[in-house]
Amino acid sequence: MDRQRLVTARTIADAQGGVASRRQLYAAGLSEIHVRRAVESGRWQMHGRQTVAVHTALLDLVARRWRAVWEVGESIAAIDGATALQAAGLTGYADDRVHVSVKHNHNTAPVSGVTIHKVIRRVPGEVLDDGVPRVRPAVAAVRAAHWAVSDRQAALVLLMTVQQKLTTPGLLAAAQRSVRGRTRRAFIRSVVRDIAFGVESLGELDFALRCRQRGLPEPSRQVVRHGARGRVYLDVRWDCCGLVVEIDGAHHREGLNVMLDNLRQNDLVLTGDRVLRIDVIGLRLEPERFLDQVEAGHRHLDRRFDVLRGHG
Repeated sequence: MDRQRLVTARTIADAQGGVASRRQLYAAGLSEIHVRRAVESGRWQMHGRQTVAVHTALLDLVARRWRAVWEVGESIAAIDGATALQAAGLTGYADDRVHVSVKHNHNTAPVSGVTIHKVIRRVPGEVLDDGVPRVRPAVAAVRAAHWAVSDRQAALVLLMTVQQKLTTPGLLAAAQRSVRGRTRRAFIRSVVRDIAFGVESLGELDFALRCRQRGLPEPSRQVVRHGARGRVYLDVRWDCCGLVVEIDGAHHREGLNVMLDNLRQNDLVLTGDRVLRIDVIGLRLEPERFLDQVEAGHRHLDRRFDVLRGHG
């Protein structure tokens, strides 16, 4: 192979983790013979029928994504779910599989290292083709939730996608209405609804779901109050009775956070609210005992307010 063709092949592959498709190489002037000779000489390596690595090292993550699309079908496939979210910048979510979606009416053969999902239909405009073909974050997040191994993992990927600003609660809600998954539909609808209402952590999400199971009325979330130290954001507040519930993550025990939390709680109590605190570990280990307290507090304060309003 002459030097110019070699430079051309490497230029194509450099932007794709060191891999190129046969179609790309042929379009750039290389022939099937050029590719075969480079592979037989040990300079290049094949990774399937369509994927050519212009090196002999292991494929990195970027290359694996391109390979997944080419081997499943370049004209029909896009990385989707957690893989598309990771390509868009999602961090801290563990899923090492390469997820690819195709429409259900396409015939596809298994591809090693690739999880192929058949979707009933594509949402209009869902596939981005700037770089590796990938599904937009809002749609990918909803599909990732359907494909997750547990309800908790499904809730986590939805929440993290919004937390890391890969999409907005509004776009996520619109995607949930458009994507027809096969699993946990009601659960995902409920989680997306909570995120749209302002749930900002997995602890708050767990709490909201458990309150709904108890039949408690919907509280206000991320309520803004003005205290002695400026604006205060409350996790959950029932406006009907002045009951506040704060969901404390691990960071609430760090540094001066305990003191600041105490000052904030005292301010709230002095203005007439009642505050219950739940740490996220406690919510996992003793959920029923904490929810019993919330339910009892809501019932007591709501009855008290009815009396004050002359309804008792």
